[in-house]
Amino acid sequence: MRDFFELSASELVSLLVEHGEKEYHARQIIDWVYHKGIVSWEGMSNLSKDLRAKLPKIINLAGLKLERVQDSTDMETYKFLWKLRDGSLVESVLICSGERRTVCVSSQVGCPAKCAFCASGKEGFYRNLRPAEIVEQVVQINAWLKAKGEKVSHIVYMGMGEPLKNYESVVKSIRLLGEPTFLNLSDRRMTVSTVGIVEGIKRLAHEGLKVNLVLSLHAPNQKIRLKIIPYARKYPLEEILAAMDEYAHKTKRDITFEYTLIAGINDHPDHAHELAHLLHGKQCTVNLIPYNPVAGLRLQRPEKKAVKQFRSVLFGSRIVNTCRYTKGDDIAAACGQLAMQNTDKTGKTAADTPKLALLA
Repeated sequence: MRDFFELSASELVSLLVEHGEKEYHARQIIDWVYHKGIVSWEGMSNLSKDLRAKLPKIINLAGLKLERVQDSTDMETYKFLWKLRDGSLVESVLICSGERRTVCVSSQVGCPAKCAFCASGKEGFYRNLRPAEIVEQVVQINAWLKAKGEKVSHIVYMGMGEPLKNYESVVKSIRLLGEPTFLNLSDRRMTVSTVGIVEGIKRLAHEGLKVNLVLSLHAPNQKIRLKIIPYARKYPLEEILAAMDEYAHKTKRDITFEYTLIAGINDHPDHAHELAHLLHGKQCTVNLIPYNPVAGLRLQRPEKKAVKQFRSVLFGSRIVNTCRYTKGDDIAAACGQLAMQNTDKTGKTAADTPKLALLA
């Protein structure tokens, strides 16, 4: 049994022919799923009754069940909670900004990185998502948007999990989402975020893809990084930056560094000067994110004055930077700051639903 959302167009044709069907049925099925947003065999009305009965025996179609959609107060951000076939729950986030419709996808159930400021790894790592489970997040949200006369324009791999620790699935999903007869999304409109998996960064540089790469930096030096990012023990900052430079050189793409500002940890003007020195000469952008408090963590959000001082130092050093302000009750913070919550809407505890993975 094959998963539909792991099949390329040519693989779908081959599979149908192998089972005695005509090639043109592949085009019909692709049109129904990727263009019309139909993810049930029964809904494909131009397929014969016999074929619709046959397809579920050779191809798994929908693997994600939508549990709920939650919107933000400004109606610009939406969280989609999905139940996977094994009962695990993950989320995607749709961000509407101007003409852009960006989907933030999860790549794992849980997260192995366990960064100090992010609660998503507190309950552990469960498993990697399959390529089909990543692709379907986008396809189903695209279908949801279709009802509004809109469509997905950008993809960011910034949801639950460390994308480069699920390398094969992430790269395959990028290629599938870019298939001309599928959603035809340019890899230049896709962004992969990593905490700094050196071998993954180097490997991605040679895939022939032009995806944007974002490093979750969060510290101006290795000493501070060791305190807040456990993976820093395995991947020294010097090696990570060298790998990022290699990626930028090979792909001709600028690099973005995400930096979560945490009060008393990495938000002092001296840290800003050190960061400016670290990134001197690099063609890059620093995306500053004032820490969004997470229940159970004792870290604090910096004062706005501290954020302004930090930015002024960067501007003075000619480091391009942006700042994303978030609110504790606004789900716009979901991409970049994740949380594993202890209870769900039914009141079950984490012990009752050990695989409940929610974005903050």
